[in-house]
Amino acid sequence: MPKELITYLVKALVDYPEMVQVTEVVGENVIILEVKVAKEDVGKVIGKSGRTVLALRDILAAVAGKGKQRVVLDILE
Repeated sequence: MPKELITYLVKALVDYPEMVQVTEVVGENVIILEVKVAKEDVGKVIGKSGRTVLALRDILAAVAGKGKQRVVLDILE
């Protein structure tokens, strides 16, 4: 579920939603979500002073709080 949520939110933020790729790497106690967007959209996903990516991470923390796994969000360039 976290992958679908992040995919939806990031696609709503960017100019090129067709370029959004979210890869889920599942570990024992952690899920890593790697987000790749068009080069022009990286700034939009990170936001001014990193506010947007921090908000996305807060949303993931709230969703992951229901489960036992930690969720990490990485923005790939």
